[in-house]
Amino acid sequence: MSKIVTFGEIMLRLSPEGCSRFVQVDSFDAIWGGGEANVAVSCANYGHDACFVTKLPTHEIGQAALNALRRYGVDTTHIARGGNRVGIYYCETGASMRPSKVIYDRAGSSIAEADASDFDFDAIMEGATWFHWSGITPAISDKAAELTRLACEAAKRHGVTVSVDLNFRKKLWTKEKAQSVMRPLMQYVDVCIGNEEDAELCLGFKPDADVEGGVTDAEGYKSIFAQMADTFGFKYVVSTLRESYSATHNGWKAMIYDGKNFYESKRYDINPIIDRVGGGDAFSGGIIHGLLTKPNQAEALEFAVAASALKHTIPGDFNMVSADEVEALAKGNANGRVQR
Repeated sequence: MSKIVTFGEIMLRLSPEGCSRFVQVDSFDAIWGGGEANVAVSCANYGHDACFVTKLPTHEIGQAALNALRRYGVDTTHIARGGNRVGIYYCETGASMRPSKVIYDRAGSSIAEADASDFDFDAIMEGATWFHWSGITPAISDKAAELTRLACEAAKRHGVTVSVDLNFRKKLWTKEKAQSVMRPLMQYVDVCIGNEEDAELCLGFKPDADVEGGVTDAEGYKSIFAQMADTFGFKYVVSTLRESYSATHNGWKAMIYDGKNFYESKRYDINPIIDRVGGGDAFSGGIIHGLLTKPNQAEALEFAVAASALKHTIPGDFNMVSADEVEALAKGNANGRVQR
């Protein structure tokens, strides 16, 4: 299997039990997660040599984050130690018409204040096949944005395929700031992953689709995919297409374009959703595995969509599934019968 490097922030997620509201509980469940860390765990579960890069404090909470990654076989060799804090986010799980809610408490985290001297990106990219990052990382701080650029440059020097999940977060930056940072970084990207909102806010491309109204006809995306690939030189443009009927009922499919052909996946009706946080990261981990191991973009996409659909059934950020389980769903086994 391949060496896959991801770079970003792992955070402590504090959640009320079940679907309780923040204001009604006296305790929170502690869970570890964060975009690129979630992707690394997925790739490790599929048998790859997954290496997550970040900076964590030397105290016990930083060590707990490190241990969480090691538990699932992620290589933590290149995680820098130092700084003052681990980022936190509070997540309230929605139900029916009440949406889930996230509150960030991540300012001044170790990775937000890290410097180039904390990482030897050439050593990190040595022998790697794939490098993945998301738009969350450069949104954390200007320092993190510079580190992202340095990591991308090192990846290109070593002939590593680079993927990005655009992942716009309005609580971290504005669309103007996002585009000023993200558009120049696209020169390093081979595989661009993102939904319609991400493409518009991060890169300025708007598909012809009424997402809020649940109208995600793939035809509305084709011209935008082609324009993005032409503008930035992407080898693949990939988008998830989520139909959000309620917090606990979504339609889920995706589309991929390789510069010549479009492919739209089968659609999953996910009801009930147990936890959709990390669903996009599960998709990214699946498309990385798929493009590395499958014979064509269609099979790669079906693997990714199935992997993400399964993540919606699992509490927490990490997608705790094996490649065999994903394959079974992708091939049509969706009845949920007990496996004995």
